[in-house]
Amino acid sequence: MSAVEEREPAPAASSAAGGAMMMAAAASGPSDSLHHVGASNSSQETNRPELEEGPSSKKRARLEPESGSASGSAAAAGSGSGSGSAAGGAKAAGENKLEERLYSVLCCTVCLDLPKASVYQCTNGHLMCAGCFIHLLADARLKEEQATCPNCRCEISKSLCCRNLAVEKAVSELPSECGFCLKQFPRSILERHQKEDCQDRVMQCKYKRIGCPWQGPFHELTAHEGECGHPTKTGNELMEILDEMDQNHKKEMQLYNSIFNLLSFEKIGYTGTDFCSQTCHKKEVQFRPYRTDDFITRLYYETPRFTVLNQTWVLKARVNDSERNPNLSCKRTLSFQLILKSKVNSPMECSFLLLKGPYDDVKINPVIYHFAFTNESNETDYLPLPIIDSVECNKLLAAKNINLRLFIFQIQK
Repeated sequence: MSAVEEREPAPAASSAAGGAMMMAAAASGPSDSLHHVGASNSSQETNRPELEEGPSSKKRARLEPESGSASGSAAAAGSGSGSGSAAGGAKAAGENKLEERLYSVLCCTVCLDLPKASVYQCTNGHLMCAGCFIHLLADARLKEEQATCPNCRCEISKSLCCRNLAVEKAVSELPSECGFCLKQFPRSILERHQKEDCQDRVMQCKYKRIGCPWQGPFHELTAHEGECGHPTKTGNELMEILDEMDQNHKKEMQLYNSIFNLLSFEKIGYTGTDFCSQTCHKKEVQFRPYRTDDFITRLYYETPRFTVLNQTWVLKARVNDSERNPNLSCKRTLSFQLILKSKVNSPMECSFLLLKGPYDDVKINPVIYHFAFTNESNETDYLPLPIIDSVECNKLLAAKNINLRLFIFQIQK
């Protein structure tokens, strides 16, 4: 009994020590109490590993979420006013990510940009914008190769590829930024907005015709025109400006007047699809692609022989004036040569021009050329085909044959 009595005070002492520790922990604050509780529990766990999932760990787990929820509720209370804007920002970020994903899916596989007009696809479904598609066909023509898709290397041509109308409609609904006001609009209405609705679009003063050089945003146009000093110019100043305008207009009309003068020749008639007479004959000609016999072959075009004004003629054309590697050049041009194949008794002075065929959409500016054909000089120099730019040239090169309309006018003395 004495041994038992001697062992009984030990728990009381330990409990008293534990109570003092808890009181000290309470006095030091909640975080310190949690720290001491965790320390005591960890010491118990190290002594008894089998109780690792015991009540002490569960209590600690209960305490930690409570403290976390308290801090979370405080943070929520502090940021309650900005929750709506945060949600809106997250939604906008999600939409932007969707648009970016659509950009990467619907972009052209060649230029990696969104198509602006027609969209073509190869037999495996890879997309190409119209400009890149025509450029690939033109490159293949220049290199005498079969055009292939840059993604899967399947053969492409105007007959093998088709337009993807669904992608064209989807691209037209994607947002695009206005270059003036920097706001975003669907691509289908962006062009109309920039031309008609945008308040920041660049405008010119209505008095530009009398010398005002002002350019500025549309919303400043009315204020400028109210203060513009050009309407108050003297009559002599206005006459100088009008004389310069008349000179420019005269140059522009010179070509059309020349054509009208040529069409005023007598005895003009037509039969079927041909327009023919003793002095003027119009015929549609077809350029066919050929290759030179040189070690490095070059592409050129030539028409079959045709009869105009009772004479036999041939047209030839070449790319970039027979440049060695026109496929490596971004700027492409065509030049043509008119050759008289028949013999003539006297010099034959002619005016001629080439225009696009009735079913082609290539843009050609009419230019009238003059030449006097003789038996010794029966070939003109290579003359530039007056196409607008390299894009139009690629359209001609991508075609199987080039169809143009030739006008020849014989000048009678």
